[in-house]
Amino acid sequence: MKTIPFNQLLDTDLTVDCICEGGSAGTFGDEPITKIFPVGTQGGFRFSGTAKKPKVLVLFTDGSQPDWPDYLDFEAGIFTYFGDQRTPGRELHDTKLKGNFILREIFNLLYKGKEGRDLIPPIFLFQKYPTDYSGWSRQFRGLLVPGTEKKNSQDDLVALWRSMDGNRFLNYRAMFTVLNAPVISRAWINSVVSGKEDKGLAPKSWTSWKKTGKANILKARRTIEIRSKESQMPITKHDQNLLGVLVKHFEDRPVAFEKLAADIYRMSDSNVVIDTVTRGVIDGGRDAIGRFKLGLKSDPVYVDFVLEAKCYNPGIFQGTLNSVGVREVSRLISRIKHRQFGVMVTTSVIAKQAYSEVREDQHPIVFISGGDIIDVLKTSGIGIESDLRDFLSSY
Repeated sequence: MKTIPFNQLLDTDLTVDCICEGGSAGTFGDEPITKIFPVGTQGGFRFSGTAKKPKVLVLFTDGSQPDWPDYLDFEAGIFTYFGDQRTPGRELHDTKLKGNFILREIFNLLYKGKEGRDLIPPIFLFQKYPTDYSGWSRQFRGLLVPGTEKKNSQDDLVALWRSMDGNRFLNYRAMFTVLNAPVISRAWINSVVSGKEDKGLAPKSWTSWKKTGKANILKARRTIEIRSKESQMPITKHDQNLLGVLVKHFEDRPVAFEKLAADIYRMSDSNVVIDTVTRGVIDGGRDAIGRFKLGLKSDPVYVDFVLEAKCYNPGIFQGTLNSVGVREVSRLISRIKHRQFGVMVTTSVIAKQAYSEVREDQHPIVFISGGDIIDVLKTSGIGIESDLRDFLSSY
């Protein structure tokens, strides 16, 4: 992976996924983003110029906010970002660093057509990436434009209610597209920052989007279809603790987990319809039946699925790992019958052999492991322990 030393950041092109090394002085001056762009050192949205008319925007995510899980979908080329209004008692756009104000303005411009797009500045995405040399190091993730392929989608910019200490407040969830721009020239960055963009130096995907509104998206198809046990589990201690709370809740009542498993799959995609959660049985029978909606809202087509749930110990706290193996997966495959696909939801992981056999034989099975469950909950606004316990109290 390409790494740009701190003392070369002013002169080097940006390559997607390159590491921009931070400084080692132990001060805010170690922030590498400020060496590349004349923007601030704090906040998710940082800008050069004014909040009303920024010349360039930097979107920074550190992944440390459990209630606000920013997420980069490599396969779809979509970045989901949560705004900076996280304090009860404040209006949605009343934030110190003007992040939500900027979000509103650029999405307003997006839907004004070419005239509006011409006023939208380049948006550069960076992610926290501490290295041995500097805890300030950042990874460049790509050039963004607001919105997705779904034109005028109601999902592009949405205000969501959240609660804190018994008080409610609104914050934005915004969707951005990552343009297929593998290399960003330093010369173009300099021209943009100066306020006199040299369009001849701009990435082709940027100029094309400005002109047509159609994005050439940077999509990266997954090459490893068999996830390791580690990649199926929560990464951070915070998320591991959440999974531990969930498993503990169902420790003496694993059958009760079936209803939650069905709800988790429903929460993962708005096209999932759960028709029946079957009567719980100890031997792990068919736990839920449902449909997945395809096509237009006015004329949908449904494909049927069967879901099974396994509340197993994930091995991240007291006890040993109990994974879903070949026997459990084979049973699910046999129960699909005339339905189109199966879903396995587990608080643990899918064992390597079972995962391999399903993918190699191309069985239509969706796997949702412990880490996936926590991701779904966090995306649904359940990202801290107190909220999770309240949520689980109904199961």
